Amino acid sequence: MKKLRRFIWYIAGRLTLVTAILGLMTIAFYFAMNVSNIYVILKDGMAQRAVSVMNNEANEDLSKYFSSAYLPLDKRLAVIKDGSNPYEPYSITGIDHRLRMEWMWTWPWEDTARATITEEIPAIDGRVKASYRTVLPQEKHSPPKWPSARYDVILIRENGRWLIRELRNERAYLPE
Repeated sequence: MKKLRRFIWYIAGRLTLVTAILGLMTIAFYFAMNVSNIYVILKDGMAQRAVSVMNNEANEDLSKYFSSAYLPLDKRLAVIKDGSNPYEPYSITGIDHRLRMEWMWTWPWEDTARATITEEIPAIDGRVKASYRTVLPQEKHSPPKWPSARYDVILIRENGRWLIRELRNERAYLPE
């Protein structure tokens, strides 16, 4: 009887250890899956946002990346509507968009995530539109620089998709 009890405790201990290891592996898998999904949403969404501002047109594709409640509140997108867009006189043909995710956290069972990102656009390809060529001085014939910034981002998962709910604490950022 004593040997049977030892054997049962041995099996129970090993099953507990295997269950704990499998649980940690599952959590790590879902965390990694969320990190990669969130990075893609942030990278593509922020690039689409910059292109929308630079082309001076509202883009319906932004709803794939941003929650519908956030879009009307975005300060950078507001310049399209209020007519103060510094990129309006330019025809933008390409950008070098760079996004670095400095920090991100979410639990696999939660529907919210937080991240800190840095956005930079070091190169903008474009030239002044013909209608503005005579109005703008010669030194302003290339597009203005996009202000780099660091954001604290809150994301939510709706219907199995991650969406950017809020960009806040926008701070000017100068690369090292």
